[in-house]
Amino acid sequence: MPKIDLDAIPQVNTTGYPEPFDREVQGRWYRRLAPSTGLTEMGASHVVLKPGAWSSQRHWHEGEDEFVVMLSGEAVLVDDEGRTVLRPGDLVAWAKGVRNGHRVENAGTADCSFIVFSAGDRAGGGAYSDIDMVFTPEGFQHKDGTPYPARGNS
Repeated sequence: MPKIDLDAIPQVNTTGYPEPFDREVQGRWYRRLAPSTGLTEMGASHVVLKPGAWSSQRHWHEGEDEFVVMLSGEAVLVDDEGRTVLRPGDLVAWAKGVRNGHRVENAGTADCSFIVFSAGDRAGGGAYSDIDMVFTPEGFQHKDGTPYPARGNS
């Protein structure tokens, strides 16, 4: 298996979130690892959160598993069970279909980083626990089905 040159993979901080839900992720920088390594059955991203940044809005996936490995710094997992400190080496997992909205926040003063893996049906959609938004193959929508304006990549 070839070693991945992380620096050769572009780091971006784009989001498809509509306003005002995009603000909290402005300090989230990520590299999509799967496309550049040829992986086709799973997703993988290297994520760096600047101080104060969130990984996402609190969300859950209908058809996709997620798995996080903390690499550096300190973060806080926010989910339906409360707030849990994450440090290097900590592992967190969410099974598809479990409606436990989650996000990772950098509440510290230094960058933190982690790798997130995903597998399953990306088209399965899901929802956001704290805001009026769901995600479907057609894009972001209000919970009543009204679409948000399209914007960038998430």
